[in-house]
Amino acid sequence: MENLLLLHGALGSAAMLAPLKEALQRSYNVYTLDFSGHGGRPLPQESFSMQRFVQDIRQFLEEQQLEQTHIFGYSMGGYAALSLALEQPERIRSIYTLATKFSWSVEAAEKETRVLEPERVEEKVPAFAATLAQRHAPQDWKQVMRQTASMMRALGQSPLLTPDTLPQLQLPVQVAVGDRDNMVTVEETLWAYRLLPDARLQVLPNTRHPFETLSIPDLSQHIRQFLEQVSR
Repeated sequence: MENLLLLHGALGSAAMLAPLKEALQRSYNVYTLDFSGHGGRPLPQESFSMQRFVQDIRQFLEEQQLEQTHIFGYSMGGYAALSLALEQPERIRSIYTLATKFSWSVEAAEKETRVLEPERVEEKVPAFAATLAQRHAPQDWKQVMRQTASMMRALGQSPLLTPDTLPQLQLPVQVAVGDRDNMVTVEETLWAYRLLPDARLQVLPNTRHPFETLSIPDLSQHIRQFLEQVSR
């Protein structure tokens, strides 16, 4: 069977992808990983960065001795997967991104990070704060959130996926977005699709951003269909 690596999004963890892994593991050798500081992994000495997360994937591939793999990346995970492909395209067979924000600027980063204030989250959305505390224990979820905001600001200043770099990615890519995603627009997904040389575009109906709201049976079927196409 071919290898498939599932990557979680910002503030997420590998555990969130467990149902998707279970749905796909009869067809592929499925792997998941926690990015640094997520899912209980130690916080890195330096601040979060997309380069740090790309290094996490590289190290994981080496540890698991995966010479080549398909990757599914949800949200930030999709951005990290494509960023890795810029460095080591030979390691990746294909990439399926879902709800990945491609359009990063200073203004976009400022908008995204307004909601990443731990004290405000704890006051206004205590249930979400409790979920994050459990998800990232024993690490401090507030620090995870602050460092995520810092990473987003850095992306706003210096995005890795640009009109110059995206056309360099020659591997098959499927970019998917929900039609009701309030964080990622169809327009920015279409922008990336047009710049990628071997891309497919998918707009999922009646679909919002949070991974927890997705239909795992539907998503696993979409992933299978894509991988079957590129593996022929």
